[in-house]
Amino acid sequence: MNEPGAASSREAPLHNRRQLIRMGVKVSASDYVVALAGNPNVGKSTVFNSLTGLRQHTGNWPGKTVTRAEGGFAFGGRSYKLVDLPGTYSLLATSADEEVARDFLLFGRPDVTVVVVDACRLERNLNLVLQVLEITERVVVCLNLMDEAQRRGILVDAATLAGELGVPVAPTAARRNEGLDGLLRQLDAVASGQDICHPRRAAVVGLPLRRVVGDLSETVSAAFPNLPNARWVALRLLDNDERIIHAVSTGELGDLSDDKVVETEPAGGRPNALPDQSAGEVLARADQLRWQAGPDFHQALAEGIYVASASIADRVVRRDQTRRGADWDHKLDWLLTNRWTAYPIMMLMLAFVLWLTIAGANVPSAMLFDLLLGSGHPALKAAAAAIGLPWWLDGLLIDGFYLATAWVISVMLPPMAIFFPLFTLLEDFGYLPRVAFNLDHTFRRCGAHGKQALTMCMGFGCNAAGVVATRVIDSPRERLIAILTNNFSLCNGRWPTQILIATIFLGALVPSYLSGLVATGAVAGIALLGVGCMFLAAWILSRTVLRGEPSSFHLELPPYRPPRVLQTMYTSLIDRTMFVLWRAVLFALPAGAIIWLVANVHIGPSSLAEWAIDFLNPAGLLIGLNGVILLAYVVAIPANEIVIPTVLMLTALAAGMSDVGQGRGVMFEADSAGATAEILRAGGWTVLTGLSLMLFSLLHNPCSTTIYTIWKETGSIKWTALATLMPLAMGVAACFVLAQTWLLIAGQ
Repeated sequence: MNEPGAASSREAPLHNRRQLIRMGVKVSASDYVVALAGNPNVGKSTVFNSLTGLRQHTGNWPGKTVTRAEGGFAFGGRSYKLVDLPGTYSLLATSADEEVARDFLLFGRPDVTVVVVDACRLERNLNLVLQVLEITERVVVCLNLMDEAQRRGILVDAATLAGELGVPVAPTAARRNEGLDGLLRQLDAVASGQDICHPRRAAVVGLPLRRVVGDLSETVSAAFPNLPNARWVALRLLDNDERIIHAVSTGELGDLSDDKVVETEPAGGRPNALPDQSAGEVLARADQLRWQAGPDFHQALAEGIYVASASIADRVVRRDQTRRGADWDHKLDWLLTNRWTAYPIMMLMLAFVLWLTIAGANVPSAMLFDLLLGSGHPALKAAAAAIGLPWWLDGLLIDGFYLATAWVISVMLPPMAIFFPLFTLLEDFGYLPRVAFNLDHTFRRCGAHGKQALTMCMGFGCNAAGVVATRVIDSPRERLIAILTNNFSLCNGRWPTQILIATIFLGALVPSYLSGLVATGAVAGIALLGVGCMFLAAWILSRTVLRGEPSSFHLELPPYRPPRVLQTMYTSLIDRTMFVLWRAVLFALPAGAIIWLVANVHIGPSSLAEWAIDFLNPAGLLIGLNGVILLAYVVAIPANEIVIPTVLMLTALAAGMSDVGQGRGVMFEADSAGATAEILRAGGWTVLTGLSLMLFSLLHNPCSTTIYTIWKETGSIKWTALATLMPLAMGVAACFVLAQTWLLIAGQ
């Protein structure tokens, strides 16, 4: 192979700059563009992170909710733009991920495409490699996870594989940073033209169909003389690919047969447009031959790719029968996916993660509370008094804006900083795909998607993060079901309320030695009730406004791998925790001001809060609650974390307890659960109130951060309104039934 500094046989990069700009990829500062493709769970993200380091950013493809990651690196005196394509098993464009990856390779024309494959599952991964080779010949195969293959006794002959495919193959173990230098050298040689690839494209259709494919390929080549992938275009036309048909009819495909790089849109709106007659001839010929190919062409194409992949894998893979490194994987899989053990383990694992989150957050949360509220709030009040700030401005800024924001940060940040890394570690280890596998049947029976199990688990940390996580679901209908029902996962902002109320009102009903057990059982029951409500809501939605058949999907169970603790901590804190916290803070700021204003702005002898409490009391009592609770859930909509402090402040205000708290409109927290119980009982709370609050805390509208996230993800006011009002309606109905049944039995 030539060294990086050797003379290049290619004068200029071949990427299609105009199409890349349309796709939102900025390439002006880069010499070459590299696409990174691969199946899910092959270590593609590890390769991407290793090559780009911190020189990367994420976003969405134009018009898609599919995430795109971009980065840059330099090698051999040249700069490279690296675009991480969505992980996909195929390029047949049956999902948004596949469409994005296919279009980037076809229309973006990257200078080189690196296809990452798993050395332990080469046969399955070669399906994508063969499809990529049909589109472009400038390919480097990254044979990743070689260390894991060695542990499992799998021997892959990289040189033979390169000969079979006709493109360079670079063995790597990206997690250990092994082999990446070789990958960079081969990538650079192909991109710069020092190494010209001659891919050996497999016969992906049987002999009876080859004549049909060859006939249409000649027609396509005649219309597009320099098209590098005429056979692939012919295959897609025969498969009735609407995107390729559109590209032919509009002349867009003509741009791919021109070696010149055009940076600006030419007059007329479309480059190299074919005469309508030529486009019509290609499409007419495709229609004729499609009938000859028959209705089973798609299946024959898929089967041909699988057969070709298996044939190549048989020639390059050997297994060392003396190595038993994978035996424990099979034993662990039997334990985690067995019908008798899978569900108990899932519940125990979730309980452990939630317990660790709640217990582990107590110390840092208390430290933040002491810093921001115990010390920071009094210091700000003293500074305001020292400079003579008017009482109303002091209250609005410090007791309103600052106090609510500080409360959200101190209560919300520590649990998220613990839950999200734990969740990601389980994902990295390979357990979460097993959860989706176990729950797939249940979700499908409800008309939902098996991957919703993953978004449901994420919702236990934060519903807004759970909504974003629904991007892993390909079907738009089923993704919408997952978005609309994610609020039924009891997020970490509602756990403190559940635990406190269960301890005060239910734990007190039994002897002290049983109090903790009863309270814990009640909170666990509420969480399971939320999961049941999620299934019910999904079942109703899939049979009414979102009627349709559940889609099929590939769910690969990745091998178990040691989690990358430091990287997981970093990515979880930056990509998830800080993202969600920032949105919550933005909504908490105005909420704090509103809470202070309703308690301090008077109409006649009473404040706005007192008027609202009196107005809401009849409706609240009808469903087992009271006006204080209803008002608290209205003004504390930005964050569930501030519901209890708001409830205590409003209870003290409504009951005229002037010796409790720190003043009108100032949220506070009692010193202990006993002190909280005294305040609530003085405000007229009963066991029914506590039970109703636990139920309403589970079934009510999402917080404003989640509502905003739903709107951003769906782009629809209608679906955002439904996601907001549906759980609220269910909560009101459930509380009404509970209250009326309770009163009927009690004889009141």
